[in-house]
Amino acid sequence: MFRLWGKEFKDNHMLRDTVICDDSDDTRTHKIFHALEEICYEFDLSKPIWLESTIDEFKRHDKTRFYQDNFVDSIDFDYLEIHIIEE
Repeated sequence: MFRLWGKEFKDNHMLRDTVICDDSDDTRTHKIFHALEEICYEFDLSKPIWLESTIDEFKRHDKTRFYQDNFVDSIDFDYLEIHIIEE
């Protein structure tokens, strides 16, 4: 079971969160992209852009944050954090 936790933060307070579960036979990368897409749909956000720093942080910690620089549209929170909690 693959689970990805998505959280929205503003002023160091979590505004909302969700957990996306995926039991498919897809690759890990496909599961991450699919789960991020579902999180963005649920939170009504545009999909963020993966910058080099975002990719590096995710590779090291299985967790990363998407700031305003990662989004084309304006966001009303400080950052979106995703974290793999189970593989």
